[in-house]
Amino acid sequence: MIKPLEDYVVLSVKKEEKTTASGIILATEDKDKPAMGKVISIGPKVENIKVNDEVIYQSYAGTKVKLKEVEYLLVQSKNILAIIE
Repeated sequence: MIKPLEDYVVLSVKKEEKTTASGIILATEDKDKPAMGKVISIGPKVENIKVNDEVIYQSYAGTKVKLKEVEYLLVQSKNILAIIE
């Protein structure tokens, strides 16, 4: 697992698929993806955010990391804009 340092947060990014009227699934391009994710782990200086929170983050924030075929995003907590309740 990834253990972030300082004020960093590890997110699992939500992948959104678009479906046509006939049921064909179209892949969503990066530029169209929603900036939403689920918090996987948090650094020791992170406040107001908990593991398993669903959040909205700035679109081009963070660093993508692939670990065991799973893609994660590391962002600073200041780039998280809102928690979805």
